[in-house]
Amino acid sequence: MKSLLKVLAVLAILGGAGAAAYRPLMNYLEARNKTEWRTQRVDIGDITQSVNSTGKVEPVKRVSVGASVSGPIAELFVDYNTKVTKGQLMAKIDQRLYKASMERDLASLRTRQAEVARSQAMLQQARNDERRATELSSSQDGFISQAEMDQFKFARMMREAELQVSETNIEQSQALLDNSKANLGYTEVIAPCDGIVIDKKIDVGQTLAAQFQTPEMFVVAPEMDERMYIYASVDEADIGWIRKAQEEEQLVRFTVDAYPDELFDQGKIVQVRLSSKEEQNVITYPVIVETPNTDLKLLPGMTANLSFQIKKREKITKIPNPALRFYPPREKVHPEDRKILDGFEDQKQFADTPKMVSADEKAGNAKAILNRHVWIEEGKFLRARTVRIGISDNRYTELIEGDLHEGDLLVIGEKPKK
Repeated sequence: MKSLLKVLAVLAILGGAGAAAYRPLMNYLEARNKTEWRTQRVDIGDITQSVNSTGKVEPVKRVSVGASVSGPIAELFVDYNTKVTKGQLMAKIDQRLYKASMERDLASLRTRQAEVARSQAMLQQARNDERRATELSSSQDGFISQAEMDQFKFARMMREAELQVSETNIEQSQALLDNSKANLGYTEVIAPCDGIVIDKKIDVGQTLAAQFQTPEMFVVAPEMDERMYIYASVDEADIGWIRKAQEEEQLVRFTVDAYPDELFDQGKIVQVRLSSKEEQNVITYPVIVETPNTDLKLLPGMTANLSFQIKKREKITKIPNPALRFYPPREKVHPEDRKILDGFEDQKQFADTPKMVSADEKAGNAKAILNRHVWIEEGKFLRARTVRIGISDNRYTELIEGDLHEGDLLVIGEKPKK
């Protein structure tokens, strides 16, 4: 009997010790297995919504300078990067053949002028003969027959025609001389405008052949030391924002690889072209951006990484973007909020199902997507907060409506187990 009592006493002691240790042990295990969440704070600050794109830097204009006459290049007076002014001599083509042609046509003109003088003298002689014959016929009736009078008359008319032919020959010779002078003038290649030579395609001794096509000798970029264009391609989904930014005269910021630490922030949208392009089922539109270039840092062909500023909000409550993308596991969400996840799964399944929606539905979905949920830690579970969002940048999104305040911690993910 005593032994039984001893056993019962030991069991009672052990049971009491176990009962006393159960709660701390369970608390320890619960704390050890508790999920640790990664969080980010709700902040106050500025947000700028932008559309990003890439583009190519090009001069405002490219003026091609060619030659209208053929021949070997005799002299060059400009090279790459030379600044030229309108009317400046850039190159000279061998002039010997063209000078010879001009002198030949000048001699021909002088010959025609001499022929005109001779025709005028012969015409005057024919007129005198006709006049004397007429006077003699009037004073002495019948002294000169009518046939002889006709000879004097038609001789005078023939000389008048010969004079007209000679004068026409002068005009023809003058035209040939003008053509020769023009060709001689074309041997001097003149700058058509102020600018910088960005391309040179000929050298001294090279022969130009201009019979079928005007050869390109130089490319001059006017106003390159004042402004440049950036030719960007913008996705069709963003082109509405770009047009609105153009109407509001929003500035465009960009960088180039040559100066990665420098921000160019004086770009201006000058044109949104209607000529769309399709590449791999993606539609883009050309957008032309003008930017100052007084220091000549921007060179033709550079790649620019552009950021079109669409909207800007200052001193607003903003939510970290990872918090909007986070959806927690169902078992770690408070039971009252699990229906939100159920709705999300239904939406996912609906989105994965190919279906054509109406324009009204599509517009409604675009508005509905502005209503989102974020998650905060509350005890053992996560609770949802409904928010309405506005513009966004690459880090934060504007909070329009919602029970959130500066400094609130929003869950963005689960910390890895140690």
